[in-house]
Amino acid sequence: METKRLPYRIDRLPVILPFHRRAMNDLNTGDLVYYGPCPEFYGIGEILKVVDRFCIVDFRGTGEYGIHKDAFETKYLIPIHKLNLSHLLKNV
Repeated sequence: METKRLPYRIDRLPVILPFHRRAMNDLNTGDLVYYGPCPEFYGIGEILKVVDRFCIVDFRGTGEYGIHKDAFETKYLIPIHKLNLSHLLKNV
């Protein structure tokens, strides 16, 4: 299987497991997030809708799996802005 070249340096984002205290986030519609346990699988996405403790996220195919929309429990999603991680995504 051929490895997909990602448009961002997603591999530099920190892995944050769902039981870690940094995984407890207040997420809102429009937030940019990534899948904490394995960032490169899904890539970076935008929250489209929040219902209770679940979010609908549009990843626009930015990850290795090429997934566009999926639903996650909030403890699996890490916001880019909260951890100020945008500098990690830029090409060096």
